[in-house]
Amino acid sequence: MELRQYTLHPGQRDVLIDLFDREFVEPQEAAGMTVLGQFRDLDDPDRFVWLRGFDDMPRRAEALASFYGGPVWQAHRDEANATMVDSDDVLLLRPASARGGFPAPVAARPALDSPGSAPSLVLATIWHGVGPFDTAFVEFFERRVRPLLAESGGEPLAYLHSDHSANTFPALPVRTGEEVFVWFARFAGEGRSDEYLERLHHSERWSEEVLPALSRWVGTSQRLRLAPTERSLLR
Repeated sequence: MELRQYTLHPGQRDVLIDLFDREFVEPQEAAGMTVLGQFRDLDDPDRFVWLRGFDDMPRRAEALASFYGGPVWQAHRDEANATMVDSDDVLLLRPASARGGFPAPVAARPALDSPGSAPSLVLATIWHGVGPFDTAFVEFFERRVRPLLAESGGEPLAYLHSDHSANTFPALPVRTGEEVFVWFARFAGEGRSDEYLERLHHSERWSEEVLPALSRWVGTSQRLRLAPTERSLLR
């Protein structure tokens, strides 16, 4: 899976989202990938974030070559690229365990021009490791961290870590030499995510038991508050 964060020229995010949702979703999936989610970063008006997945790394190479060498991208690439300052902030990830992948979607992708659904929010937490997020960490996350997150209202939807496979499509760079652990939670709206963060902040178990243990593995962290676009499958 790729977690892609694009920095855009001021005022161009909705231009790109309109083009992306209209022209790029179905052709990418026809080429053999899954466009899982497209988002507006609520804390940066010039950032577009999206997720796409592949069956494996050889299939990734085939799918990307098919799409980026195909007629749809060739027809619209100049318009898309004109919105972007940087598109190279890409993390290559894989599920941290057999239970860490995204569940199958519960609803079909909204069609073009379909009525908007109720606002929702996806919270992505990125932990940067002081070393590898090894099997011991994954066991700790599943046994100690995940239950507390769920009790606080932030049940992880998926949790993934760095995939250090060779980039099978070098024309699109990915960040290398990093250790990250990324987990996602879904909320009915900003208010619900704020309530979850407040409960976690005031949890004695979190501050006295989990955080000190996390420091063995986690150096710095980043939190992305993501609003799904009108056609995002993950919403």
